[in-house]
Amino acid sequence: MEFQQRVFSGVQPTGNLHLGNYLGAIQRFVALQDSYDCIYCVVDMHAITVWQDPIELKKQIREVTAAFIAAGIDPAKHIVFNQSQVSGHAELAWVFNCVARLGWLNRMTQFKEKAGKDRENASVGLYAYPSLMAADILLYRATHVPVGEDQKQHLELTRDIAQKFNNDFGPSIASLGLGESFFPLTEPLIGGPAARVMSLRDGSKKMSKSDPSDLSRINLTDDADQVASKIRKAKTDPEPLPTEAEGLKGRPEADNLVGIYAALSDTPKEQVLTDFGGGQFSTFKSALVDLAVAKLGPIGAEMKRLVAEPTHIDAILRDGAARARVLADETLNQVKDIVGFVR
Repeated sequence: MEFQQRVFSGVQPTGNLHLGNYLGAIQRFVALQDSYDCIYCVVDMHAITVWQDPIELKKQIREVTAAFIAAGIDPAKHIVFNQSQVSGHAELAWVFNCVARLGWLNRMTQFKEKAGKDRENASVGLYAYPSLMAADILLYRATHVPVGEDQKQHLELTRDIAQKFNNDFGPSIASLGLGESFFPLTEPLIGGPAARVMSLRDGSKKMSKSDPSDLSRINLTDDADQVASKIRKAKTDPEPLPTEAEGLKGRPEADNLVGIYAALSDTPKEQVLTDFGGGQFSTFKSALVDLAVAKLGPIGAEMKRLVAEPTHIDAILRDGAARARVLADETLNQVKDIVGFVR
């Protein structure tokens, strides 16, 4: 069966958005608009798998929305909404909870990492959220999802759930004239020169909003002086920059900064090293400061302007949710028919 080419992806509203979120996700969301119908979601239902302050959560939902728009996502041409406004996500997730197997969820490494040693005290939502993630994607029968390497396992689970649903209900799908397969086997869109951005203080750790040191990350709302200061203080090593990518092996901090420059300038790492290889880090960092301020400054300023107009953001989210609901209701009604529910 031919499925309409459609991209779905989401960002959790859990704390300050930083350079890693922008380069690893949002910048790619913007680029994909030219090639696909896109649905971009603020996944607030995922956020509450761990406790969130309700006032802060509302603020952060609006901040992520502002970041989408400030970065260049067009909410008129594409769909931007927050997950909790479309109840189909939760309904389809329950159906998928009954399709997915416990053994599949037990293999999810992210649950083990997030639950830690006290897994008996973790919420059921944290354990089952890969089913909700599958529902997020398949509710719109999305064919592609831009993901980082750390989310690839969850997309594989989404494909397993889709395959099992198609197999389990094959006769019902066929009898309703819905083709051989109802759900697509969604493909990952992995890549980008800095799909995984590391801490500015430790090149072996991913840039994170939970890191206690604010110097470890560049927040999208940082002003020019803060961006410049953090890059200049970023950890490096005493050696000059190599002239070839092979020379970055075993030098995680150098590799990270070169990757950030490559992603912000949309050039390969090899080109960055051709331009700066053999030189000192001080020269390279100055160039990176200029590039980062030029690229991120307008985004941060526009984010602040939008966040100051919450009614405008809320209107965008309501409009996006209404448009998403049309697609979601069509899928969900067909799923109910396939499964055998009376409606």
